[in-house]
Amino acid sequence: MAEGLTTRGADAELTVEARGPVRIVTLNRPAALNAANEPLHGELARIWPELDDDPEARAIVLTGAGRAFSGGGDLSLLERMTADTTLRAAIMVEAADIVRGMTSVRVPIVAAVNGPAVGLGCSLASMCDVVLVEEQAFFADPHVALGLVAADGGAILWPLLTSLLRAKEYLLLGDRLSAEDAVRIGIANRVVPTGTSLDAAVALAERLAALPPQSVRETKALLNDAVRRMVESILPRALETETASFDEPAFRANLDRMLRKAAR
Repeated sequence: MAEGLTTRGADAELTVEARGPVRIVTLNRPAALNAANEPLHGELARIWPELDDDPEARAIVLTGAGRAFSGGGDLSLLERMTADTTLRAAIMVEAADIVRGMTSVRVPIVAAVNGPAVGLGCSLASMCDVVLVEEQAFFADPHVALGLVAADGGAILWPLLTSLLRAKEYLLLGDRLSAEDAVRIGIANRVVPTGTSLDAAVALAERLAALPPQSVRETKALLNDAVRRMVESILPRALETETASFDEPAFRANLDRMLRKAAR
């Protein structure tokens, strides 16, 4: 990939920019707080094997355009998934591809959490190797409160990042975690000033990219061994139960309420 090249077009839902050996992946729906619609979700499923096959990539930065990292799942997509079981199944296959893809990429992924990381956004950050979060940002995983099983990362990764008790509290209740609290409980590495997460993440990625590549890859693989085993042990059942959640009356009632609120 040539220096400075942005793939998929600057107006695509997801862009990839090359800065030397660093690849900057940007969720690019700023007007929707980078919530994952069908095209963005599909790109998130496809991008990780592509980056893993990039022989010049030595580190990856993941961030969001605008004022959010990711607001989670797009409400209109969730609404369509309640009625269209074929779409629902396809999205769940992509969800598995995202989790497996992110947790098996050989080079380090640095998250630049530039704003709210909610639902899927929370999961994406948790699957990165280093997480920098801006002081005004927050994390929240409201899957359970909405009526969905927290299957696409949180239930798998959070118990490895923090204590089991803390993972249960924040995943079951869906409460917000400030940037400082996220660092305190172990789902982020450090807090950085507002507006600086991307620069700080790129600088850190450049340091990682400058290290001997074989030792970085193999050390990351060793550190992620427990992650991969957790993914293969839990992910199939997790996504099966989340799929069933879309038929639950509680989820449908909560989604209808959120759609009415968004339409005002």
